Amino acid sequence: MSIEFLVDLVIVLLSTELLGALTKRFKMPRVVGALIAGLLIGPSVLGIVHPSDFLRQMAKVGVILLMFTAGLESDLTELKKSGKASSVIAVIGVFLPLIGGYLVGGFFNNAGTPFSGGFEITLQNIFIGIILTATSVSITVETLQEMGKLKTRSGTAILGAAVIDDILGIVLLAIITGMSNSKVSIQVVIMKILAFFVVSLIIGLLFKKASGSGKAKFDKHRVIIYALAFCFVMSFGAEHFFGVADITGAYITGLILSMSKGSEHIKESVETISTAIFSPIFFANIGICTVMTKMNTTMVIFTVLLLAVAILTKLYGCKLGAVACGFSKEEGTQIGVGMISRGEVALIVADIGIAAGFMKEAYFAPIILVVIVTTLITPILLKVVYSNKDSKNTKVTEQFSEETAM
Repeated sequence: MSIEFLVDLVIVLLSTELLGALTKRFKMPRVVGALIAGLLIGPSVLGIVHPSDFLRQMAKVGVILLMFTAGLESDLTELKKSGKASSVIAVIGVFLPLIGGYLVGGFFNNAGTPFSGGFEITLQNIFIGIILTATSVSITVETLQEMGKLKTRSGTAILGAAVIDDILGIVLLAIITGMSNSKVSIQVVIMKILAFFVVSLIIGLLFKKASGSGKAKFDKHRVIIYALAFCFVMSFGAEHFFGVADITGAYITGLILSMSKGSEHIKESVETISTAIFSPIFFANIGICTVMTKMNTTMVIFTVLLLAVAILTKLYGCKLGAVACGFSKEEGTQIGVGMISRGEVALIVADIGIAAGFMKEAYFAPIILVVIVTTLITPILLKVVYSNKDSKNTKVTEQFSEETAM
């Protein structure tokens, strides 16, 4: 058995730590350093570390633990209060990128006439829009945790909107797949999604009842094992049985366990494990898996337009939804910025699209660039928009509570 993966592991951990510390000195989130480290050591620049199943699997655990921690840190009461707002933010934040991506795809697929072309071309254009609807909130979560802003009003809204965003993306993907494949039932997909949340609600209520009765007693040294096992089971079940992203299952698990008396101990333990090894690998792996190919002038223009649409539609779409629900313009901007990152979600959707014939392979390089740029700029922009020391983002006002509870 080869043990070369240990060398890759050492290089990834040291490079992410060094560049993370460097970006921290420039008052930028450490996650930016980890992402840059992945690009530098990966095939795109130095070629020291190459994509591997080991790194991909470790990265998958990393993003699961990251979202699990986000769930543990979330205030369930505030999530309930922001439920209406998060829904509105997610819907508008999905609709505008969908339309924007469709227009950009149509402009290049149909020689400058977005609304012409046959049924197959139309599906390809819609699929580009679907790629842009995806939000990778893990980057935002890591940055907000680092800045101590995850529990703020806007941070809570971002988490809620991201979960709904993920569900909407799954539904859209199911619809377009169903339009091209008569074997896929859209109704079944939607029912499975609803079933997942019903099952999660039942599990949460049972857990709350058991922990509230005083009968549930946990060994402090073993509780982390049970918590991680619970998280992994929920993550696996969410995707395998219900077709919902595994990170959504991890986040829901964190929310459920946040009601327990041992939640703080679980959070600290998971953060230690995650920060030490899994999270750095996750962020570095995004850069390591990026292999850029030569692009002609047309593809360069396509990339620039797609990037502009990806950033602006999420930023202003989510901001519009936030302001409409009672958030200040400042908070709306924070929420919009927090939803910009596409991360691994867009890459997974794009890969599905190429395999299913929904997207030309020539478009994959531009998609990768959009993912990398939005992933890199999101932590930096978050640092900027949360820099206002006088922000009223630390508490939920009475007016907001009343509006969102209606």
